[in-house]
Amino acid sequence: MFGDVVDSRRDPGSTAWLRSLRADLDAAYAREQRLASFGFTQGDELQGLLAPGADPFRTILRAALAPDARDLRWAVVAGEIEPGTGPATERTGPAFHAARDALAVAKARREGLNAITGDGEADTLLGDLGPLLPELLGGLTARQREVGRLLLVDRLRQAEVADRLGVSRATVSVMADRARIRHLERLARALAAIFGYGVQRVTHEVGMRAGSPR
Repeated sequence: MFGDVVDSRRDPGSTAWLRSLRADLDAAYAREQRLASFGFTQGDELQGLLAPGADPFRTILRAALAPDARDLRWAVVAGEIEPGTGPATERTGPAFHAARDALAVAKARREGLNAITGDGEADTLLGDLGPLLPELLGGLTARQREVGRLLLVDRLRQAEVADRLGVSRATVSVMADRARIRHLERLARALAAIFGYGVQRVTHEVGMRAGSPR
């Protein structure tokens, strides 16, 4: 998956922010969930390489709900990579080239997310629903992002968030409703399910072709 910081040339602080985000993501995904460490290029493009079955949309949530979050455009692609070691920025393969193309398509469409599994049915749904996630996340205020991170990333209960922020539980409930936290959670969960469904279908088809007589 690639995450490109929008207008990074006008933001001298984006590199330091990406460094912090990279550390957060490496800690968030267990070693069996990622095939390499996250990394970013000098062009301020985040790159991640996740194992099959890992949820890539958690990355988008964590990035968008991080302190001082930057606007990122995302490409998430399922596919093959070449064997190797080192961080994601030192790897290559068909999936990386496909992600690069997917990122260009997202930019041309002025959309924040382009997710591709290779399965037509799943990709149609992802194409319709995927761009909604960064759009909803991008409309949050700094305070709403803070509440969203505590609820969706840190998985605290509303009462615990209220204690953390020094406000009433009713205030947290109102902020969560205005930020559409439930909608964000359900959308991210649905995208992960659709993406996983598409990957399973493609994997099954590849296995069937490999096992068929020639």
